Amino acid sequence: MGYLSALEPEQGRSPQVTPQVTPQVERLMETLVGDMSRDQLQMAIGLQDRKSFRELYLAPALAAGLIEMTIPEKPNSRLQKYRLTDLGKSWLSQRDEQICRLG
Repeated sequence: MGYLSALEPEQGRSPQVTPQVTPQVERLMETLVGDMSRDQLQMAIGLQDRKSFRELYLAPALAAGLIEMTIPEKPNSRLQKYRLTDLGKSWLSQRDEQICRLG
């Protein structure tokens, strides 16, 4: 299954394409405040294994366009940090609205 799926259109709105988010990516986005390094994110989430973090959290979030690198031209820079994109912020906002409606 891909990372994108279409949401049902709300009244008066055109359908939007919203990323399909795994629990790991959701947790990453909830943790990400401002610009954070990989080490900061891993520590905040409580993961020590770099490979698992990269494969389950970082790569899917980047591929879906939910987070971005602060230095995209140097992906392996020791100064690299990550931040939410507008799409990531929008996804979290929509999720929070749905939770409020259900709760």
